[in-house]
Amino acid sequence: MERTLAILKPDSIAKNNIGNIISIYEKNGLRVVAAKMIHLSQHEAEEFYGIHKSRPFFGALVSFMISGPVLVLALEGENAVLHHRELMGATNPEQAAPGTIRKLYAKNIDENAVHGSDSIENAAIEIAFFFNHQEICSRTI
Repeated sequence: MERTLAILKPDSIAKNNIGNIISIYEKNGLRVVAAKMIHLSQHEAEEFYGIHKSRPFFGALVSFMISGPVLVLALEGENAVLHHRELMGATNPEQAAPGTIRKLYAKNIDENAVHGSDSIENAAIEIAFFFNHQEICSRTI
C-alpha cells in the first residue's frame, strides 16, 4: 500500500471538475485519505515547485498555481504513485491517452488539470508539505 499526492489545479476547480476527477480515482482503486482546499501563496507555490526553479516555465507555473484555489489530496492504494501517474496521463494533454484525466479535463500543457507525485520518496515529502500526520486517515474498509 502506497500513498501519493494529487493536486487538482486551479483550472480543474474553476471548471467544477472536482467530483469527476475524484470519481476517476475511486473507480480505479485509489482512496482519498486526506483532502483540503487551499489558495496557495506565492511563497508556498515557489517552495513546493522549487525543484523547477531553474526551468524557464517556473514563473508561469507559480503564477498559474496561485491564480485560484487548489484541492490537495493524499491518495492511498496499491502502487499508488505509478497508478496515479497512469490515470493523469501525459503532461501535454494532446499526447495523453484517451480516458486519462489530462485528456478529459486539461486545456493545454500549462493548464493541465492535476499534479501527481513522481516517486514514492517525493510523495512522502509532498504529502508532508500539505498534511500533518493527524490529517491523514487511512481507510481500512
